[in-house]
Amino acid sequence: MHSMSDAPPPTSRFATIRNAFFTGALLLAPLVVTLWALGKIIDVVGGTFRPLFESHLPESLQGLALVWDLAATVVIFALVTALGFLSHYVFGKFFLRLLERFIQSIPGVSAVYNSVRQIVATFGTKNRNLYNKVVLVQFPRAGTWTLGFLTNKTQSEAQLKAGVGELWTIFVPTTPNPTGGYLLMFPPSEVIELEMSVGDGMKMIISGGAVVPPWPVPKSPAQ
Repeated sequence: MHSMSDAPPPTSRFATIRNAFFTGALLLAPLVVTLWALGKIIDVVGGTFRPLFESHLPESLQGLALVWDLAATVVIFALVTALGFLSHYVFGKFFLRLLERFIQSIPGVSAVYNSVRQIVATFGTKNRNLYNKVVLVQFPRAGTWTLGFLTNKTQSEAQLKAGVGELWTIFVPTTPNPTGGYLLMFPPSEVIELEMSVGDGMKMIISGGAVVPPWPVPKSPAQ
């Protein structure tokens, strides 16, 4: 038999409904505010330009508010879209350059900023595709293990002229700034391929081992 303490509290269902309501309200709030703001802007634009052009329209269209609402809506969307492009490609880049110059002028902060920018550039979406897999290799000496990234299995001049058989190209980054590192070549038998993702490997290296991804790798619910 279950004790009375095992029964769910009487307010649990109410709390669930309350939380769901507030969650839905938070999701709808930005949409409602945006629609309200657009409605107000359309009213202002329609009311401002209507006296200027109404007398030039046929009498049958002068009294139709729907025509002005549609025209004002088209004008507002065009202006908002143009403003978005302008701010993104012109003002955004301008203020970004000003901010970067200001940061670069601060002693100490500029060094940290440059390091972070190099990390982001090195491990951005484009460059991250260069790393095929996280691997474990013995470096800088036998018996000492370190994380690296498998960059290539192609056998070119350097690998073939070594004369020791197949060699895989491994990049071993430094910690905590992984923009520097070592380009090494190992026989496949000396490379242990890991299951962790490239992103998890980067986090572990940048954190100096403070962030350790879980293993075995959790499977998604769909699997």
